[in-house]
Amino acid sequence: MRVGVRIGVDVGKARIGVARSDPHGMLATPVETVPRAADDLADIARIADIVTEHDALEAVVGLPLNLRGERTPSTDDAARFAERLAARLSVPVRLVDERLSTVSAQAHLRAAGKRTKQSRSIIDQAAAVVILQHALDIERSSGHAPGHAAEVKTTGTGEATE
Repeated sequence: MRVGVRIGVDVGKARIGVARSDPHGMLATPVETVPRAADDLADIARIADIVTEHDALEAVVGLPLNLRGERTPSTDDAARFAERLAARLSVPVRLVDERLSTVSAQAHLRAAGKRTKQSRSIIDQAAAVVILQHALDIERSSGHAPGHAAEVKTTGTGEATE
């Protein structure tokens, strides 16, 4: 198991849940919910700041496939977001299957007595925790980094695009 903090990211249409691991990659915990920016890159900038604040070795972005493992519009949105994040960060960005992470997060919150409508931003953070914990568990059991690396799109001049 690699040593270092990882940042987990649950990309949604309105909000982005963010979680972090401990330095030994044992446990994921919630950090914050970042508002999704429509036209500017304030959301990317905030997540980049979180990565820097925690001196993270990588960011793990949830890839929302459908139950059959197929891509959806949300999958494409998360992948594009991961590409933009990878272009901004100096650490790797990995994409990890996140099927049912939000459902799992909602179930845990309901079990703790929280209502869904009152807990939307908490659900986003809890989903990021589920995604990151899943990635940590995969790495611990396999000995390999989870998922696959997000591609950094470059222009013809070799510069990263956003």
